[in-house]
Amino acid sequence: MMTADQLLARLYALRKDYADDPGDETYQALHHAFMFVSYNMAAFKEYVKNEAEKAAKE
Repeated sequence: MMTADQLLARLYALRKDYADDPGDETYQALHHAFMFVSYNMAAFKEYVKNEAEKAAKE
């Protein structure tokens, strides 16, 4: 499982593969995901941690 930091880095890398084109749906999806995760990083890290703990218990 990826850590929150690894996921953010992967989203950033994927976003850079696409032109900064407002009409490109893939770019927009990656850009919005990157912005959401980076803006709410503390909450996202907590969510990832909690989900990993739940998965480990199952």
